[in-house]
Amino acid sequence: MDTQVSHEISMFYGWWQLSVCLFAFLSLMSIWYHIGKKQHDYGPVWLALSVLCWAFSGLTEIVFNNTPAYSHYKDGLTSMLSLTNSLFILMALPWFKYLPAPFTPLIKSKLWPLIIGIPFAFALFPTLFKMFLVREAYVINELDVVYALLTLIFLGFVLWESFIKRRLLLLGGLALITILVTLMAQIYKLMDNNINLLLFSAIFKTSLIMLFFALALSWVKELTETLIPDPFQLKIKFIKKKTQKSTTMANSVSLIGFPGDKDRIVQLTPALYRLFKEFAQRKKDMTDGWLEIKPKNFDVAKDYDISDHNELKRLLEAILNGLFGKKNWTKDKHYEPLKATLFEMSENRERKIRLRIPKENIHIDY
Repeated sequence: MDTQVSHEISMFYGWWQLSVCLFAFLSLMSIWYHIGKKQHDYGPVWLALSVLCWAFSGLTEIVFNNTPAYSHYKDGLTSMLSLTNSLFILMALPWFKYLPAPFTPLIKSKLWPLIIGIPFAFALFPTLFKMFLVREAYVINELDVVYALLTLIFLGFVLWESFIKRRLLLLGGLALITILVTLMAQIYKLMDNNINLLLFSAIFKTSLIMLFFALALSWVKELTETLIPDPFQLKIKFIKKKTQKSTTMANSVSLIGFPGDKDRIVQLTPALYRLFKEFAQRKKDMTDGWLEIKPKNFDVAKDYDISDHNELKRLLEAILNGLFGKKNWTKDKHYEPLKATLFEMSENRERKIRLRIPKENIHIDY
């Protein structure tokens, strides 16, 4: 009777795993197809493939259920799929935007595929040995568990960093709890209790799938929030505003037109505020509105509006730090688009630059 119940539970778990994980795989691929494909971001693809491994694991549970003679094939295939699942998760990590500082050089290294591929192959051979020779590989026959444990350590740190940098503290905490539960499930694999193991597996796989979706949605959220508007969509208001910790006046600029319900307020240093305000005043008060950048071999008798290109660079970086947070933006997706939205250079290469924002979209609070 106990054996019959165990087989029924295993069959139910297999069908649950196959259907839920297959649906999750298709959903994650759909998100990537509509959004990630345009961004040339293949991280969601690797995560989706890792979930697909769980779907095949469920199929294995169904096919080999109630066939004790082939249990070694079932165990071997399950171990292989577990190893492949871990490999695909590790392959996804270099595509994450936010990585823990201690692990970044390692994960971003060109040798990363070899670093994770060699242990994968080393763990795979004992599994094949156990599967086809129907013999135990002694100490190394559970290397898939060790490989999974290392994967979870990397994944835990990366998920925490991803959610925290996107200001999603609660999701970061839930990610750590899920990783701890998953670690317990992996350790439980070494014990001989199939029913409890299936329960643990169902819990951690459901939780990880939900985290993958939360990660995908936070990625989509960030893409929309960091979208740089076109010049005609952006409004700029120069304001004088007191800071909370000081009675002195802070030089702030309100940028209206970014996604979200709130205006983005950026605080600048007095020098950068004066420069940005000079761009706005020239745009509103003069016909052409150009500011001239000092050349290297400049005329000492002439005054220039901008000392060098680095001054413009510092202004753009200060605005981006205020909009998205320090180190939360990239050159290709944020710096260059914002520069193209805010400024235009003269066509004749006269080292002249002006604001692109329409003058009716500029308000100066004197």
